Amino acid sequence: MSATAYERTDGSSQPPADHHPIGISTGVFPNLRDDWPALVDEAAAVSTFAVELSALSSEELPGLLAYLRTDPAVAFRYVSVHAPAKNRGSNEVENVRQLDEIPLWVRSIVTHPDVFSDLDPYRALGTRLVLENMDSRKDDGRTVDEMDRFFDALPAAGLCLDVAHAHSIDPSMGLAHALLDRFRSRLRHVHLSSLSDGHHVTLSDEDEAGFAEVLDRCGDVPWILEATPPERWTRQLKASRLVASGASALLG
Repeated sequence: MSATAYERTDGSSQPPADHHPIGISTGVFPNLRDDWPALVDEAAAVSTFAVELSALSSEELPGLLAYLRTDPAVAFRYVSVHAPAKNRGSNEVENVRQLDEIPLWVRSIVTHPDVFSDLDPYRALGTRLVLENMDSRKDDGRTVDEMDRFFDALPAAGLCLDVAHAHSIDPSMGLAHALLDRFRSRLRHVHLSSLSDGHHVTLSDEDEAGFAEVLDRCGDVPWILEATPPERWTRQLKASRLVASGASALLG
């Protein structure tokens, strides 16, 4: 990778692993599925700054809601929930009612817009509703025009930019830039990984360099890893955890 891959306009450079805040999705740890305390512990071992609690299948949501009702003492400063996108019920009013039970200290509720059968009920989630751009396998929610239609119907919603999803449609990263050009004011956080056969995998060296200019435009929002971090990031992430632990001790 070029030493100047992350060169910024002020002459400084910052590798993605140094981004603040950074975190990981609990969906990265499928062997711990439904064990929310253990999932949170695994996520905190990567970063204590941010986390996405992933209930990608509807069967996972009741357990997550039960866990959140205990008001767990989590270390993270930014918490989001990934709403179910698989095995969903057809009653969108009921789907939204369950999501509305998520406590207010969860900042964002990330959704796949292509699965919505009725948009109106989702207005009840207000600014916590976050729409994720979809990948090339999906039929909707992929392009600027498609996302624009959802945001017209859900004007309070934010954007989760999945960089790998955009790359799957346009490897030149023109689509990712176009999404930011149109919706940058809505950006709440980023999903970061590489893709292989439609599955999120550890960010490759090639993609890390190729995504750099897009990520540089997302420096003020959390980045959520959707796969295990690259080994080359170990030192930076460890240092970030130490900084977070020290700050927590001072505040405590």
